[in-house]
Amino acid sequence: MPEENNAAIAAAALAQSNTGEAAFFDVDNTLMKGASLFHVARKMYERRAFTLSQAAGFAWKQFKFVLRGENLDDVHAVRDSALTLAAGITVDDIKALGEEVYDEMIESRIWPGTKALAEQHLRIGRPVWLVTATPIEVATVISTRLGLTGALGTVGEIEDGMYTGRLVGDILHGPAKAVAVSLVAEREGLDLEHCWAYSDSANDIPLLTMVGHPVVINPDSRLRKHARENNWPVYDFRSGRRAATLGLKAATVGGAVYGLWRGFSRFRTPR
Repeated sequence: MPEENNAAIAAAALAQSNTGEAAFFDVDNTLMKGASLFHVARKMYERRAFTLSQAAGFAWKQFKFVLRGENLDDVHAVRDSALTLAAGITVDDIKALGEEVYDEMIESRIWPGTKALAEQHLRIGRPVWLVTATPIEVATVISTRLGLTGALGTVGEIEDGMYTGRLVGDILHGPAKAVAVSLVAEREGLDLEHCWAYSDSANDIPLLTMVGHPVVINPDSRLRKHARENNWPVYDFRSGRRAATLGLKAATVGGAVYGLWRGFSRFRTPR
């Protein structure tokens, strides 16, 4: 009993010592390989929410995202398509879809190294938040399954239990992430100078520069350069790193696109 009491006291003291601290993790290409929204789209295609030609567009954007990193035009294009397709879908359906997407497509794509970093923060008493352009329903599923503190994501407008096809605010991307984190910091009493942020994309430099401990994971070329110039820590969990990736572009573009196409087209026949 005394040992248990001592452990409880130590845990409480540790949590108290980290008051005002938190860690914020991007999702796509930082926590997981690829774009989570692509997998949401694929699951919607399984449910006959849109056509094979629309699915091919999502597949091509996902392929480019994995290969070269985040592109703002592609993010906005996927957002606009997803909003149109989501109109009229119930909130309960999207929540159930988020659970299925995590079990079938996201869990196996989580980078173990990034997950370990998040767990390290949790072990020493720091809250860990996801900050992502992914729909909040899917972001919340990922956060809950990984035992994290919470999630900030893109919020769709809801009327009578259904999505309208419009956003509440803007997509949570780029500078919008910094704004969202500032609001959480104000609400939770966080000192951003004692907080961490993790991302793969130069689009998240506003978020990374607002915290005292920016960390770069699987960076695109612009962010890698920025990190080097500012002496930020860099983790790269991708196998083969840049040289192998560049070689792959020339050697297997056709095969990769075909694989993505097959990933969608295997669902062409209604079940």
